[in-house]
Amino acid sequence: MEDRRTEGGGAARPEAGAVALGDRVARFVRDRVFPRESVLDGGGPAAAEALAALRTEARAEGLWALPLPAELGGGGLSFAAYAALAEAEGASDHGPAALGSAPLLDVTMLARYGLPAVREAYLQRLVAGELRSCYAMTEPGVPGTDPRRTATRAERLADGSWRVTGRKWFTSGAADADLVTVLARTSGAEGDRGGLSLLLVPTRSAGFRVVRALPVLGAAGQYETALDGVRVPADHLVGGEGDALAVAGERLALGRTLRCLRWLGQAQRAFDLMCERAATHSGSRGPLADQQLVQGHVFDALLALRTTRPLVREAVALIDAGRDARTEVGLAKVATARMLQQVADCAIQVHGAAGLGPDTPLPALFRTGRAARILDGPDELHITSVARRVLRGYGVGASATAVSVR
Repeated sequence: MEDRRTEGGGAARPEAGAVALGDRVARFVRDRVFPRESVLDGGGPAAAEALAALRTEARAEGLWALPLPAELGGGGLSFAAYAALAEAEGASDHGPAALGSAPLLDVTMLARYGLPAVREAYLQRLVAGELRSCYAMTEPGVPGTDPRRTATRAERLADGSWRVTGRKWFTSGAADADLVTVLARTSGAEGDRGGLSLLLVPTRSAGFRVVRALPVLGAAGQYETALDGVRVPADHLVGGEGDALAVAGERLALGRTLRCLRWLGQAQRAFDLMCERAATHSGSRGPLADQQLVQGHVFDALLALRTTRPLVREAVALIDAGRDARTEVGLAKVATARMLQQVADCAIQVHGAAGLGPDTPLPALFRTGRAARILDGPDELHITSVARRVLRGYGVGASATAVSVR
C-alpha cells in the first residue's frame, strides 16, 4: 500500500505523534467503519445502533471529536493538525460521524458568531454527539451559486423573535438533524448583497418539516425542507443581522477544504483497491499487474493523487494561518473532485464487472466524485472566480508580478 505520509511536494511532514494518531484513525476506519458501511448506508434503527456503537468505540480509543475544542470535550487539534488525519477519517463517508468530527463546521461557526445563550445551549451537546446539525442554503429554482437571490424570508416580530418562511433543498442530514442553520433575507430585495442573515432553527419548531428525500445519483442523505412561519428566538441569530455572506464565506472555505481532504481519502481508497486487484488477479493473458493498460491506469491515478494533494495542503496552510485562501480553495476543490472521479473510474475499469456491483465501494466512490463536481459550488463557479481573480492582477495599472499563482 502506498505510504501517503511521504507525499506532498515538499510540504512539512507531520510530527511523530500526529503520524501515530493518523495510523490509529486509519486503522479504526478500516477495521471498524468499513465493515459496517452497508448497515450505515441503509438508515433506520439498525444504522443508528451501528453508529452509536462506533462512537462508543471511538471514545474508548481516545479518537473522539479530535478537531473540536478541548474545553467542550473535543480533542483540541488545530485545523492543520487535523488535516493530517482527515484523509484517513474521510475514506468512508461515515468516518467523520463515527469519530465525532462531523459537526466541526457548525461548532466553529457557532463558537465564533453564536450569541452566549446559543453557545451555552448547544455547543457542548454538539461536540458530545447528543445533537446533530445541518446547514440550509440552497433553494429550489434558485441558483445555488447566487445566494443574493435567496427567497426565504425572516420577519422580525414585536418581541424580537423571527418568523421564517421558505423552502430549502439539498440539505445534508436534515432528516436526523436537531438544528439547522438557515440562510434567509431579513431586509432588502432579491438581488441585494446586504440584508441576508443566518438563523439557527431547532428542527422541532412548529412549521419546520422535511418535504422529501433527494437521492443524489441514488444515494440517500440529502433532503428538501420547508419552513412555514417558523418562530425562531431572537438570540438564535448567527452573526449580525445582514452579515450572512461574510459568515457563510468563512464556513464555505473551511467546508470545501474539509471535503477535499476527505475526497483525497476516498480516492486513496479507490487507488488501493485497484492496486490490490491488479496484484492478485489474472486475466486470460496473465496477471493484471503485467498488463500495460492496467499499468497505465495505475500511473494515471497515482499522478492525479500526487499532483492534487499539494493543492489541498496549500489551502489548509492558508486557512490555518488566517489568510485569504479563495484562489487556493477554488483550485483544490475543482482538482480534487475531478481527481476522485478519475481515480474511481480507473479502479472500476481494472475491476471489470466486479467494479460495477455491490461487492466493492467503487460505485459509491465514483458517484461521490461525480457529485463533487456540482456540490459545494459547481466546477464552473470556481473556475470563473479563480480566473477573474487572477486576471485582475494583469489589468491596466496592475503589476503582473503582484499576482501569485504559486
